[in-house]
Amino acid sequence: MDLILWRHAEAEDGLDDLKRALTAKGQRQAAQMAQWIKKHLPATAPATLRILVSPAVRTQQTAQALGWSFDTVNAFAPGATPEALLEGAIERIPLQVAGQVLIVGHQPTLGALAAHLLTGQPGNLSARKGGVLWLRLNAQSTPFRGVITSFPSACLLAAMTPSLL
Repeated sequence: MDLILWRHAEAEDGLDDLKRALTAKGQRQAAQMAQWIKKHLPATAPATLRILVSPAVRTQQTAQALGWSFDTVNAFAPGATPEALLEGAIERIPLQVAGQVLIVGHQPTLGALAAHLLTGQPGNLSARKGGVLWLRLNAQSTPFRGVITSFPSACLLAAMTPSLL
């Protein structure tokens, strides 16, 4: 399965973290990255892609750039742990099945999840604003619940940012 981790695009400053909206630049970043994501997904993606999004306004707006329906997961809010992201995905999608899951969220959580899935060790991969970390996971026999485990054949397929498009 493919696990696509998409960091929200550039957002305005503000004290209420959940209400921060995208800037004009952030809206352009989200639109550019949405186009790139769509280009690299299989033709069946609108029907088969599961999109899970933090409740923060900026992540909701980033996901809306795709133009497809998504599920809001309160456990993916800013400050969530990598374990919370994985558990939230497991609750909604059996990760042993083939397909694609897109999580729209925040740093450093997305980078920490990617690093741990790839290496089995704590760490952090940088996901720039609006950027994507696209991982392919072989989840056939890996136990998930209660622990983040590195996958026997996890690989990073792409690391893309709007500035590279």
